[in-house]
Amino acid sequence: MRPALKPGLLPVWRNRDTMQIGIDPRRAIALTGMRGAAGLLRLLDGSRDRGQVLAAARDLGIDPAAADQVMSLLAAGGALDDIPASTHDALPAALRARLAPELATAALAHGDADGGARTLARRQAACVRVHGASRAALWIAALLTSAGIGLVVSTGPTPARQAQDIPDPPEPPGLPGGATARPTLTRQATARSARGSAAPRTRPRRSSLVILADSHRRDLPAALARDQVPHLAVSTSEAIGVVGPLVLPGRSACLRCLDLTRAERDPAWPLILAQLAGRAAPDPAACDAVLAAMAAAQATAQALAFIDRGPAAVAVICGTLELVRPDWQWRRRTWPPHPRCGCRT
Repeated sequence: MRPALKPGLLPVWRNRDTMQIGIDPRRAIALTGMRGAAGLLRLLDGSRDRGQVLAAARDLGIDPAAADQVMSLLAAGGALDDIPASTHDALPAALRARLAPELATAALAHGDADGGARTLARRQAACVRVHGASRAALWIAALLTSAGIGLVVSTGPTPARQAQDIPDPPEPPGLPGGATARPTLTRQATARSARGSAAPRTRPRRSSLVILADSHRRDLPAALARDQVPHLAVSTSEAIGVVGPLVLPGRSACLRCLDLTRAERDPAWPLILAQLAGRAAPDPAACDAVLAAMAAAQATAQALAFIDRGPAAVAVICGTLELVRPDWQWRRRTWPPHPRCGCRT
């Protein structure tokens, strides 16, 4: 193991004898009696194992017992990572440098003492598909890639008709159809792509999560539910951003549950939904850059919470987070499973 001071924490002096690690009191710890041991902190960069740190401290005139005590106190205070040597050596330098902010944040936010190694391993093993061609959808794909997700594939729906067309009079409501999909963007955050090389052809990977961005299709989530694939809905239109729900097939409310609940409140909803199927989004969409960025960031945060920590860490299971301009305040709305849906059976 290779001890390293958490890179997100800045060491500062409180007085001539007390060093504070970190600035914000919610993260910072303070150590007294550090006047003669300050040089030890420069040795805690993850390049040496514990024995090598103690030997280097001795060379600096620091008592090894005192150095060992300082490292123990730093570890107890959550300011020290103990990075597995195998993790440090296995990561290519370019990938490690690119993901350094992600690793530093994960180690601090989750209290992990492995320098974010567990979080990185989960993200690198994940495959996320983003369905949609809106501004928010493309930003979600870019954010997931930057966060270290191993494979991000983005596909956009092919519109069946122009958004500005006036629709024909509706037929009686039924099951809406769906448009076909075409691939529009592929991003891969692997060690190979980080070095600028083309990714090798591999067999299709099962998706860890599918994000449905600005899609009114209902055949796609139904197919995902049948295949037991978790999926997250995201909508950015009419100056409103909605993130959620995250559907865990058989375990939480699905999108049909939401449609059934809406239909109880508004009997015309099935007819409206049937008209939306296969239609392109309005052009221009009523979603400005800030709204798209905020919705994309919130959706990415929920996706990463699911991948990093599992369903218990996600705020949009059986619920949505909704942002309505112009107040910029996120509010949660609960959507329980509908008793007539049967999705959990």
